[in-house]
Amino acid sequence: MKTQFIVRWLLASTLLLVMSAVSFSQEAAEGTPVSPAGAPMPAPGIPIPGLTTDTSGPVVVAASEINSGDTAWMLVSSALVLMMTAPGLALFYGGLVRKKNILGVMMQCIILMGMMSTLWVVVGYSLAFDSSIAGGFVGGFKMVMLNGMNISGNGLTLIHKLTIPDLLFMVYQMMFFIITPGLICGAFAERMKFSAMVLFCALWGLLIYCPVAHWVWAGDGMFNHANQDAKFAALDFAGGTVVHLISGASALLCAIMLGKRLGFGQDPMPPHNLTYTFIGATMLWVGWFGFNAGSAGAANAQAVSAFVATHLAAATGTLTWAGIEWFKRGKPSILGACSGCVAGLVCVTPAAGYVTPTSGMILGIVAGVVCYFACTTIKSKFGYDDSLDAFGVHGVGGFAGALLTGIFASAEIAGEGKGGLIEGNSQQFVNQLVACGASLALAVVGTFIILKVVDALVGLRASQEDEIQGLDLSQHGEEGYIISY
Repeated sequence: MKTQFIVRWLLASTLLLVMSAVSFSQEAAEGTPVSPAGAPMPAPGIPIPGLTTDTSGPVVVAASEINSGDTAWMLVSSALVLMMTAPGLALFYGGLVRKKNILGVMMQCIILMGMMSTLWVVVGYSLAFDSSIAGGFVGGFKMVMLNGMNISGNGLTLIHKLTIPDLLFMVYQMMFFIITPGLICGAFAERMKFSAMVLFCALWGLLIYCPVAHWVWAGDGMFNHANQDAKFAALDFAGGTVVHLISGASALLCAIMLGKRLGFGQDPMPPHNLTYTFIGATMLWVGWFGFNAGSAGAANAQAVSAFVATHLAAATGTLTWAGIEWFKRGKPSILGACSGCVAGLVCVTPAAGYVTPTSGMILGIVAGVVCYFACTTIKSKFGYDDSLDAFGVHGVGGFAGALLTGIFASAEIAGEGKGGLIEGNSQQFVNQLVACGASLALAVVGTFIILKVVDALVGLRASQEDEIQGLDLSQHGEEGYIISY
């Protein structure tokens, strides 16, 4: 009865939020300034990740000035990033769990695709990118329900001289909002209640992801390299800090607070289908081109550079992890190769549009080494049950990539004054370190509070009986494998 009451309360609260947002949007629209082209003026100072162009404000243009090539590339990139959640992440994580939990993983991914998309439109996009409150901890509410955005296609606007519609920028960023909490699910796989997962991911997205995204990517963000007033201007091209570091840190805390799976360390818990994992990993590799190269915001030279650096980091990450296994165990594994691939991709994410292809290869090698060490030696030493190594790959890889960006960034690619430590700019490394520290602090403290709240409302962990039965049947009443003869 308690769970039913809470679920009804959540549904009613969500409906009230949507109704309030719609009302607010309509009221705000009455006073929205209109450009000479007839389009509502967007909030100033919204950069796309990695963009190093002029940040003086929005430029309003006629629809005919939207570049069809850039628009096409960003549409494709948006689709590629969505594919990373499902089927990419769903298969990658799904193959690593036991067969009684395969549908639970897939259900998490598809629900996040629906729920996070809705939250992003209602309020998330505004919290992340509205700069109407100058220097705010988080964005304002002027863009709730896409207020101020011309959706009809007439008199479109360009933000920071990007040649894509504002609506496309919004939906591209939505895909990042979807996959980031999905990465955390790997840490508590096979033991968190579905209702707890839903509530946790919704709160985490709004209260942790949106503020960090605002700090790093919004026009007035305190760590945004395009913000001239930022004291610690960090470089994060596609989300090493915003996506991987904070999700990995939160994942570790989730694994610790939920406790180990029943039988962990005693019963064998091998991946049930490495074929799925291989397919998912290679889909992630392909989708990551939209994730990283798409963050250039256009089909330009920077996108090409990010594309090449991304691919080479994945290549060297794959070889490094598999090579370590081959040396230590005498046999390289498909799981190791897939893990190395993802580790390389994670590590190069903040650096992709700022480093040379050669530096991308170095980042992949470093990722293969440090993430392998984190997923084996460190995990074994401390004994936490990070089910699918979300912390070991995304947390450690994201942190390494953010710091290495401050070392290997090339001013020729990143822009004047944005070279790294190798080019004599020690301040950039300091900026990276400060941004990482602040983001980690919010992720850890915020995740702890959210987990406590969710536990009090619906309970975090499935019962022993449900966990033994498997989450497919206990949470969803279905089986992933029904074989008839």
